[in-house]
Amino acid sequence: MFPIRDHNPSRKFPFVNLLIIGITTYVFLLEITAPSLEVFISQYALIPSQVNLGILSTFLPFIYSMFLHGSWLHIISNMWFLWIFGDNIESHLGHSIYLIFYLVSGLAAGLLQFLFSLQSSIPTLGASGAVSGILGAYIVLYPRHKIDTLVFTFGGFLQQIELPASFMLGYWFVIQLLSGIGSLGFMGEGGVAWWAHIGGFAAGFLLIRFFPKKNSQSSTDLL
Repeated sequence: MFPIRDHNPSRKFPFVNLLIIGITTYVFLLEITAPSLEVFISQYALIPSQVNLGILSTFLPFIYSMFLHGSWLHIISNMWFLWIFGDNIESHLGHSIYLIFYLVSGLAAGLLQFLFSLQSSIPTLGASGAVSGILGAYIVLYPRHKIDTLVFTFGGFLQQIELPASFMLGYWFVIQLLSGIGSLGFMGEGGVAWWAHIGGFAAGFLLIRFFPKKNSQSSTDLL
């Protein structure tokens, strides 16, 4: 499933959401034009085996890694999800709180991935965990809102259908959870950071209930 748009227009200009997309894109351009991509990634990506509980600076990649990506497809898919779902969460929380929420979700995502791969020397990077936090918040606040979604039919063709956010995002989370469980025996071999997706989504799902909302919207329907 791939979302095309939601039927939930934001009441505020999503300044911070666009800023995050802009900064993430800029960092990716710095990354791919760096003299040595390998050195750039090793310096800023989260490498679990290099985290030292006694050295505070080794925790900085938990933040840096949110703005790195492995390919054009990686960053485009993440920023597309953020573009569709992030504006409503920013409108609900307000600009500054939204930024904090995004970063906290990303940190929670990175922490869970770290706990599942403590000895791994494979770099972990991407905004997927933070974006997953936005998805977790969205399913709590707007479960009944419709999402235009591309799906594959039984004949192998793409078709656009309307799905409630609770179904589309719930299905997405189940896939991440099953994939994460399936990856447990292969954590040191690289691939998708499924547990970052799971951790980010769970953090967003839980924390949105405790973050203060900026304003009351008639379109908000809590689970």
